[in-house]
Amino acid sequence: MTRFLLISYSILLATIFSACSHIEGVKPNTIPSQNINAQSIHVMVLGSYHFKSSNADVVSLDAGNVLTPAKQAELDAIAKAMLQFKPTVIVTERETLAPDYIDPVFKEFNADMLATNRNERVQLGYRIAKMASVTRVYGLDEQPSEGEPDYFPFTKLQAHAKKIGEGDAFDALIAELGSKAEATMNKTKHLTIAKRLIDVNTGFLSQPTFYYQLAQFDRGETQPAAELQAYWFMRNTKIFSKLINVTKPGDRVLVIYGAGHKFWLDHLVQQTPGFISVSPTPYLQRVQ
Repeated sequence: MTRFLLISYSILLATIFSACSHIEGVKPNTIPSQNINAQSIHVMVLGSYHFKSSNADVVSLDAGNVLTPAKQAELDAIAKAMLQFKPTVIVTERETLAPDYIDPVFKEFNADMLATNRNERVQLGYRIAKMASVTRVYGLDEQPSEGEPDYFPFTKLQAHAKKIGEGDAFDALIAELGSKAEATMNKTKHLTIAKRLIDVNTGFLSQPTFYYQLAQFDRGETQPAAELQAYWFMRNTKIFSKLINVTKPGDRVLVIYGAGHKFWLDHLVQQTPGFISVSPTPYLQRVQ
């Protein structure tokens, strides 16, 4: 298990971070000036719920059918709004080969893919790239290779909690998070995709609280919760390191990732000289 209790270990447990990123110093619903710090690398992390559930999901949440004509029209409107950001680079949650990290599937992108593939990589990433005439589409996901640690050692922590007699408390915490995530998705299921994404990027599904709650299960020098938190940060840091490798001054990067990554990726952008964090919220708010 390398993914979080996000909606897939990337949108449930990990999906619990707060996406309160600084938006180039502008007020909500205001599109930032395109000329601020022109040589900096502007990065917008658009945290997404998973448009299609997978068998790897710890908790499977109903995202609805994004292939209907009405939802396709909504996604087109989101893509057009994102054009105002003027992206030069799109980043998807896909593993690709070093050192180029080019997403190989994008070259196959066509209208048929939009009609059949629910994945947010296609419905958001590829759609926006095509509309914006972006050719630099990278897959920067990070998963452990042979000899590397599990970036989300959830089962190890779960086993430890049971061993110390805290199994029920651990399971209750997980169940509570699952219930909150499900309630959040149910609350927003009648909203447009744009409004739903605003909620994802600013609300419960992008809060970091979960990781800090896990420390209660560590005992002395046996600290699987601390290890889980550190390895999850490592995964996100490696993703960001790849982003540094493939970008150059002046780039405007749109990162489309499971919401569980948003808090940490925003943090890394905000703390790295030469990078500016841009919130997706003002752009999503302008979707009609």
